[in-house]
Amino acid sequence: MQQLDIEEYKEILKNKYKIQIVKIPHFVRWVSSFYSELDSLDNYSKSKELYLEKLSIQSKGWQVDQADKAISLYHSMYLRHKNTILGNPENMTAIDLFLELRDELRLQNKSLQTEKTYLNWTKRFVKYTENKSPAALDQNDLKDYLTYLSVRENVSKSTQRQAFNALLFLFRFVLNKEIDNLDSVVSSSKNRRLPVVLSPIEVKQIIEDMEYPYDLMAKLIYGGGLRISECLDLRIKDIDFDHSLLTVRSGKGDKDRQTILSTQLLPQLQEHIQSAIRIFELDRKEDQPGVMLPNALVRKYPLAGKEWGWFWLFPSHRLSIDPRTQIVRRHHMFPSSLQRAFKNSLRHSGITKNASVHTLRHSFATHLVENGYDIRTIQDLLGHTDVSTTMIYTHIAKKNKLGVKSPLDLL
Repeated sequence: MQQLDIEEYKEILKNKYKIQIVKIPHFVRWVSSFYSELDSLDNYSKSKELYLEKLSIQSKGWQVDQADKAISLYHSMYLRHKNTILGNPENMTAIDLFLELRDELRLQNKSLQTEKTYLNWTKRFVKYTENKSPAALDQNDLKDYLTYLSVRENVSKSTQRQAFNALLFLFRFVLNKEIDNLDSVVSSSKNRRLPVVLSPIEVKQIIEDMEYPYDLMAKLIYGGGLRISECLDLRIKDIDFDHSLLTVRSGKGDKDRQTILSTQLLPQLQEHIQSAIRIFELDRKEDQPGVMLPNALVRKYPLAGKEWGWFWLFPSHRLSIDPRTQIVRRHHMFPSSLQRAFKNSLRHSGITKNASVHTLRHSFATHLVENGYDIRTIQDLLGHTDVSTTMIYTHIAKKNKLGVKSPLDLL
């Protein structure tokens, strides 16, 4: 425990990571236990995996996750302290800033999409400040940039909020600076537009023009109100044929939920799974690495990635490099393929609406409202945290069924 003062570690856990005070002694215990067995920091990664693997035999899953987080946080702080970045930010360059941010996002198990989004906003922010030294960045720079986004870029409120969340993470966890008093920031006044919605006939027309397997993906998205990423992330075990349900795991906000699976899809889905089995069996025959698993499951169940239940519902036909682990493995199909197929069918249909794959999700919600389903049920199916987000579909539905006759029709 000589690498970093344990009292400093406690303070960082409490003030920076907002760990509950009652949990901090447990974090310290895991760190002390691990480092008492560590021979050399050169063996850190391998030693940690062995330690957690041994711990998983006699401890509960949440305890293993807590130990992993405690040790990873301590090691990350030690490396920063060693490189004098934590104690002397003047040494940090823009490249250091990006690398530190990336490592912190991965340390906190943020999704790859969140990682890309936060890094993109940070690069735009650094460019806006004309590559100002990271150590010199302060909350006035953040206020100026958020105001710039509103006044000059005319971004929506949600986009401005996304930028703020990304940069708040940067300031809090990488630059170790708190942000307060944002009253002077000009809030974006750009009104949120009503989402584009397709009629049931238009949905049918577009999907029928799509080729397999993209038609099946589109049907799942429209039939269950999925986001495109949620559709592509589906595993074999997420399909409940008996109850006609889909389980969406680690959706937006890292939440799990269940949504409906159309009984009309069951035969086509069963047939599709047979083609996925052939790809799965080929991977097992060639002893390919298992598919990527969420969070710490790969450590708790090291062979689960090679099990049929965890295999992708829509596996890619090519192996690719995992951008985080650099392991060559089977990933799911890429969203660009589905988006391209949808756009082609939209063009062939002659429908002039500015629709995308995500429009199918909007159409799902709107059509449920029009069919009389209550808003709370629709909120659960969509996975919205706030019901006000779901309420927008009631506005669209009302506009479609006002029942008002045009005076022209009376002539």
